[in-house]
Amino acid sequence: MSKLNALLIAAFVVALAVILLLPSSAVRAVAASVLLLASAVLLIRTFLTRAPIAKLQSPAGDADKAKEESSPEIFALGKLFEATINGMREGLLVVNKDMRIVASNAAAHRLFSPARGKLDSQRLTELTRNPAIYDAFLDALKGIERSGVRVETHGPEQLIFDLRVVPLGAANGRGVDAASPAEGALGVFIDVTRIERLEHVRQEFLSNVSHELRTPLTAILAFIETLEAGASDDPEATHRFLSIIRRNAARMQNLIDDILELSAIEAGNVQVKAEQVELAPLVSDVVSSLANKAAEHGIVVNNAVPPVATVFADARRLEQMLTNLLENAIKFNRAQGSVTISFESSGRGGSPRVSGAFATHEAQSETPARDRIIVADTGEGIPAQHLERLFERFYRVDRARSRDMGGTGLGLAIVKHLARAHGGEVTVRSELGKGSVFTIELPAAQS
Repeated sequence: MSKLNALLIAAFVVALAVILLLPSSAVRAVAASVLLLASAVLLIRTFLTRAPIAKLQSPAGDADKAKEESSPEIFALGKLFEATINGMREGLLVVNKDMRIVASNAAAHRLFSPARGKLDSQRLTELTRNPAIYDAFLDALKGIERSGVRVETHGPEQLIFDLRVVPLGAANGRGVDAASPAEGALGVFIDVTRIERLEHVRQEFLSNVSHELRTPLTAILAFIETLEAGASDDPEATHRFLSIIRRNAARMQNLIDDILELSAIEAGNVQVKAEQVELAPLVSDVVSSLANKAAEHGIVVNNAVPPVATVFADARRLEQMLTNLLENAIKFNRAQGSVTISFESSGRGGSPRVSGAFATHEAQSETPARDRIIVADTGEGIPAQHLERLFERFYRVDRARSRDMGGTGLGLAIVKHLARAHGGEVTVRSELGKGSVFTIELPAAQS
């Protein structure tokens, strides 16, 4: 291998190491992709320039010597090139001046044609009808480098790519210009689907937080202005306005507390210290803490957990989960309705050990031992189209009703993340007119 190639490889390694030290994952991904693209272009141009040189050296008596000197280097470059493009997560396509594919990697094959054979020798129009892709490659053949081209797929899973296409120079090594047009174009498809989704989640989160804070803050400012305008001279009105201000301030405080709590759980900063917990007394404490709220709504809460039931969980976090679920079951129940908390367990080794009104008796010998805490209400039920998104942050089935009842929209999201922190899950079943059943599923303790 020549000194120049050795220096290029060394520079590539150093640049890659520097990129890996960058703090932002999005910046690292884009920078690494640009570096890989530059490396692929250099390698392809090296091959294009090697071919005519080898042909010039082959005649006469220098053929054997040329072969001996060039074969190891070409072999090494070929292996490096193949490993580079097939190890890329980004899809890579190389087309000639006739828009026919002459090279591709495994990622491009998965992206464009997983059911077909090799992509090579196909025309670009046979591979995709996306005008953004075709125009980008066409511009590159005219010598115009294109970057930041947004490409979306509409298959079973919608994917978003950032396409970068560069022209490839002629085999004589000269640059692309009017006298020496491009012999081909190289495009790299950088998958930015996850980055786009995270950005969408971030924007939605900020929008929801702003909206949730704006409502109580507007009420607080309005009543303060009313008091300043002279309403403070009326003791009865003052007391009523201050009560409303305090209620809205408490709502803002609860929202901020829930945001901080959820952020800490998602970041993995919440430690779950699981141990054997007697479930019936813990459920009784939760029911007692919400007794006044249940009485206000005329809701009867039934603790159907057997006295001998135990679960392997963090007692404080389990109490937090049950409080959120029970509070929702009370708020969104029918007048004079009921809530039942029950327990079932598959026991060790999968043999059913069941109790409670909502227990099942299905054989579970093939599944790990799990404990289930079930909160069932007699409310109106939840429409089926809302069930999949019910545990998302700030998602509400009835936004106006939820705000009137003082909810922050984060309770179920906290339950979901706490259940997963235990190695379990939370699920919901609901039918309109027949209420809802929330189930916290936790791994059973291994004896």
